[in-house]
Amino acid sequence: MKKVLLSAACLGTATVFAQVKDSLQTKNVDEVVMTASRKKENIKEVPSSITIVGEKQIQSQLTVNSDITSILQYTVPSLGTNSGQTSNTGQTLRGRQVLVLIDGVPQSTPLRNGARDLRVIDPSAIERVEVIKGASSIYGNGADGGIINYITKRNKTDKKISGISQIGFTGQNSGGTLGARASQLLTGKMNRFDYAISLAYERTGYMKDANKVYLSPTYSTAKMDNYNGMLKLGYDIDDNQRVEASYIGYSSKSNLDLGLKTGKYGITPTIGEGEGKSLETTPQGTPRNHNIRVSYDNKNLFTGTSLNVNLYYQDFKTVYGYSDTFFNGGQSNVLSKKAGARFNLDTQLWNSQNSQGEIIYGADILNDETVQKLEDGRFWTPNMSMTNIAPFLLAKIDLFKKLTIKGGLRYENIKVNVDDFNTLSVIKNDGTFTQSIPVAGGKLSYNALVGNIGLRYNIEPYINLFGSFSQAYSINELGRILRTSTSETIKNLETKPIIVNNYELGATGQISNWLNYELTSYVSTSKLGATFVQSADRALTIKRAPEIIYGVEGFLHFTPVKWLQFGGSYSWMEGITSPDDNDNYSAKINNSRISAPKVLAYLQVKPVPELFIGIDMLHSFKQDRFTPNAKTGQYTYGEGFVPDYTVFNVKVSCEVYKNWKVSLGIENFFNRLYQPSIAWWSARDSEFINSLGKRGTLIVEYKF
Repeated sequence: MKKVLLSAACLGTATVFAQVKDSLQTKNVDEVVMTASRKKENIKEVPSSITIVGEKQIQSQLTVNSDITSILQYTVPSLGTNSGQTSNTGQTLRGRQVLVLIDGVPQSTPLRNGARDLRVIDPSAIERVEVIKGASSIYGNGADGGIINYITKRNKTDKKISGISQIGFTGQNSGGTLGARASQLLTGKMNRFDYAISLAYERTGYMKDANKVYLSPTYSTAKMDNYNGMLKLGYDIDDNQRVEASYIGYSSKSNLDLGLKTGKYGITPTIGEGEGKSLETTPQGTPRNHNIRVSYDNKNLFTGTSLNVNLYYQDFKTVYGYSDTFFNGGQSNVLSKKAGARFNLDTQLWNSQNSQGEIIYGADILNDETVQKLEDGRFWTPNMSMTNIAPFLLAKIDLFKKLTIKGGLRYENIKVNVDDFNTLSVIKNDGTFTQSIPVAGGKLSYNALVGNIGLRYNIEPYINLFGSFSQAYSINELGRILRTSTSETIKNLETKPIIVNNYELGATGQISNWLNYELTSYVSTSKLGATFVQSADRALTIKRAPEIIYGVEGFLHFTPVKWLQFGGSYSWMEGITSPDDNDNYSAKINNSRISAPKVLAYLQVKPVPELFIGIDMLHSFKQDRFTPNAKTGQYTYGEGFVPDYTVFNVKVSCEVYKNWKVSLGIENFFNRLYQPSIAWWSARDSEFINSLGKRGTLIVEYKF
């Protein structure tokens, strides 16, 4: 029986089943592997819901679109649909912000969420993606809706050298859209030493809609150079001890010089037309994302106790396009540096025939320094430095190989230092500019004891029940609050944290040898949530109010014969809030967080061993939850009506000779003209854009 590595830190108890479609054979839950920094255990012992996107599934989706936000929207049921741009605004998980990691190293910037944290790595370097759904404090600040952890590739053979070489081309049936990508993976092992090296480069062409019209240049992925490099070195000191060090770097820079023609919301899309004004001083994109990690494992530190230590550092910068919303214009960026350490001990208390008991304990230390500035040096937010020291304890008991009980506690001890600064003068709705205000900084302290408890009962293979309660503790997006300050001191601002309580109940199982299923229901509450709303003076402000989000999701996976599999998933959620904090929850959380119901369906056929054919479908239902203003007939931000749309993708791959494979993917196969959900719910002329039209990708691969 294979084991599962999971992030079962005290608060997360996060994993139970995975939607994995990596090969044309039935997937038993015992075969699913999940990796993070906390604990190795069988997946049948975990009392919550997860989604795992496996390596072959990532490669299959990469054949259609190499943008990781697109790959995730087709593989994670409760994740919002993507915008088709460099920003992942609106791509929430279960209606709340998600914490993104690479091998456990945080990528998100919760102090000032720039919505560029999903697109920070090339898919060719990813072995699998682990999505822990629901509030979690496994990795600290920012995981109100869950965690997306990119697990990078590693050596898996005893060969001195092996690898995968890929070269590919993308394009549409229109001039200027040709793009190219190449990637190289090398892995190997020599005695106790092993390594993995990955390099990738992609240059995209112009992006056009189904009518061959240039898509909007704002946040565009067109004419962009993307670079990714990874070096991972490991050494087995002995049978019990291992050290590993890795570096992962990513960069994306736009070379697009395309003019903007603003459309009319709901009528005419905003498009690219003519030449740009060349006002940008820096190419938009993410010019750097450096990640360094060193880990040490000892399986037998002393009798019955193992140790895991992780040290990491991240240096991140992302740059946005030129905007005249600033006084005298400018480009904004988000800069973030993180340094941290995780210490994890696992002690076996007892191990008898019918029961086992263990405790997992340790501490996480994190320093996060984040600031948002303009490229000319003006501060939009002050420098913010957050330090969190969080000890934790988790207990686990297994009874009769059927019943698992977990419970844990984590103490969040957060200190934030904020520099003095002057607010930036930005444009108001009436065309005038706000007054710059000097704001005195200071120190903020946050402390909380959060916990979790979960239970799983494996009755029979066809019915396993699980239920859990878990909490997340996050500092609300402090940078956005500070940059729109109307007070001269941070002490007068609403900076209280967000504490989310997540309740989950579900069932999963395998019926015969050809059907897997899962059905999950959840409710998450917070006494002081946070939602972007539109105000009279400023484009966006944060509304703090009690809120409740609830929903259901589930999937079915069929393998009637070994050469055929098909299935699908469905997700639905609703969010309500009490704006006046009077227990009246008649108001709804807007569509910027509450995604429309989504159906994902797939068909995979392998008529002969060398040939694979796949079809993916995404259907986003309409979302009509708000009414427009009675006088103007216009929707406010986040409340726009969202029509439904359906998109089909087709993938074909053929193995040529022994080590060669040729793959062809076609995105938006029927060349559907539609707009992404964000174009509708944002209810803004400038953001009413079309989605990408039909586009093909050809990839040639060689394995050795």
